[in-house]
Amino acid sequence: MTWNPAHLPDQTGRTIVVTGATAGIGYFAAEQLAAAGADVVLASRSAAKLRVAENAIRGQVPHASLRSVVLELGSLQSVDVAAAELAALPRLDAILLNGGAMSLSGRATTDDGLPILLGTHVVANIRLLAGILPALADTATAYNSISRVVHTSTGYVAQYPTSVDDLRRTSRIGIVAYTQAKTATEVFAFELDRRLRAAGSPIASLVVKPGVGVDAKTPQRPGIRDETTPYQRNPYTPWAQGKDSAAWSAVRAAVDPAARGGQYYAPASGIKGLPVAIAPTPRTAAPAGDLAERVWRQLEELAGVELPMPR
Repeated sequence: MTWNPAHLPDQTGRTIVVTGATAGIGYFAAEQLAAAGADVVLASRSAAKLRVAENAIRGQVPHASLRSVVLELGSLQSVDVAAAELAALPRLDAILLNGGAMSLSGRATTDDGLPILLGTHVVANIRLLAGILPALADTATAYNSISRVVHTSTGYVAQYPTSVDDLRRTSRIGIVAYTQAKTATEVFAFELDRRLRAAGSPIASLVVKPGVGVDAKTPQRPGIRDETTPYQRNPYTPWAQGKDSAAWSAVRAAVDPAARGGQYYAPASGIKGLPVAIAPTPRTAAPAGDLAERVWRQLEELAGVELPMPR
């Protein structure tokens, strides 16, 4: 179908959670969903930044329907509290798993002693999903719909093959650790969709990558992208897009009526452009042998949960 990010399908009545919603791509995804009429739940670790994000969105969408949930992905205890709050909402149609620490320190860890990138980009999401998958299924059943889990990845996964055989062995090189975390994300996301289908669950699991979003091309928003916020230089700026456009892939995966579980959305050029469905990397979408099962078991063990497959 023809997709226009400026004219999204009406989302009135739907509740969509966006993690990492107080900056960058997460913020703009939340703003775009709110403009389409969704009841958007902003999730991030700072209550103060959540208030700033709410105010910024209302500056663009005066009648936005917004809620906020404090979610510290570096603390499994915080994840549990946030999951309980989200599961108690009257309706829960989709979650956009966008949040995660961007520290490239090889020594940084979460409150639970996990490597910071693996812990916040992958393990915390497993723990969060364990708490909210039943609520997603209940909403889909009540409204005769399909709820969605949207996982955020990166082009590095396809460009730089990285082993996920043993997730406890994390590289001290930040970009390698980040690529490993996102590789595990993809393997898990596609396996989750297979398991949900096998269980007859009304939940779809999709993967997206944003391309390259840079500050220099990002619209100004008070407290989000202005003179008070850090400016990150990027050598790809001439070929890149703003972070508002980088949010398009995730938004399409969350709201396109034609989107299906197991799909992968990305900018048309790979770096920027309209979001389109692309062929996923076979190494993560259909890994050889029992790799998907082994990654699944490792992540459940690290997260301290067994994921339910609600019908």
